[in-house]
Amino acid sequence: MGIIEKILKEAKSLSKRIVLPETEDERVLKAAEIILKQGIAKVILIGKEDIVKSDATKLGINLEEATIVDSNKCEKMDVYVNELVKLREKKGMTKEQALEILTTEPRYFGAMMIRMGDADGMVAGSNSPTASVIRASIHVIGAAKGIKTISSSFMMVMPEPTYGDNGILFYTDCGVVPDPTSEQLADIATSAAWLSRKLANMEPKVAMLSFSTKGSAKHPDADKVIEAVNILKNRDVDFEFDGELQADAAIVPAIGAKKAPGSNVAGNANVLVFPDLGAGNIAYKLTQRLANAGAYGPLLQGLAKPVNDLSRGCSVEDIVNVAAITAVEAK
Repeated sequence: MGIIEKILKEAKSLSKRIVLPETEDERVLKAAEIILKQGIAKVILIGKEDIVKSDATKLGINLEEATIVDSNKCEKMDVYVNELVKLREKKGMTKEQALEILTTEPRYFGAMMIRMGDADGMVAGSNSPTASVIRASIHVIGAAKGIKTISSSFMMVMPEPTYGDNGILFYTDCGVVPDPTSEQLADIATSAAWLSRKLANMEPKVAMLSFSTKGSAKHPDADKVIEAVNILKNRDVDFEFDGELQADAAIVPAIGAKKAPGSNVAGNANVLVFPDLGAGNIAYKLTQRLANAGAYGPLLQGLAKPVNDLSRGCSVEDIVNVAAITAVEAK
């Protein structure tokens, strides 16, 4: 059984409530039907009930088991508005502004449902840019305890089990933070280690990547990674990590043993932390295409409660799989 099949199976056992706010997208409605039919999660759709039901009828799909919430008719709106004002009062938000946002921006409304315990997670982005999903998540849900940086991971599933954890590696950050500081790299590593445990039940071995291994090159970019490693040491985290490591030293046992002898991570890494967004984004796309690997993400990490982003070019299957991933994160 592959990792996605395992995640789908686990999601079915959890019965989590997943918000799909972009009901104007027919792919979302089609995915909702599959999620419900397969028992992957309970589905909360945000939109006007008559429009959602009419669209479902036109598409020939059954959404009878879905909960449809119209933000303009929400009985808890006063509570939601007061909470958003409290969260954003330093920015001068008024009740009128909060009401406007919550009734016109479904991603904010979905995030507030999660914050207030009325849902367990959200999947959005099929019809909006990543920035919109992240903004709503940061403003409403906020970062996890001890984390200041919201970032992302791709779960990479290789066709062969040669590298990582039986062919599964987490690449981070490939989608959010362009040029992370050392402190941010440490946050990204911590969040990715948590995510790898949650989704793949693996024991994370985190490699802080660079073009240098253990001082083989001298450059401020390498120093940034070395400082991130020192920050992790001072934090006394509960996962194994090492750096700075070149990519081959991180995943190939013979090279890891030669370049970083005595390291428990070198040659055995399953979580790869890239020094910047350019390196991470290029690496995941090349791995996906050249190795024919599955690339699941970008999965947002570092939030207090789970929200995940979708590519605007996503398929119905992508939405179903990310909903299952979100449900497992919410356990």
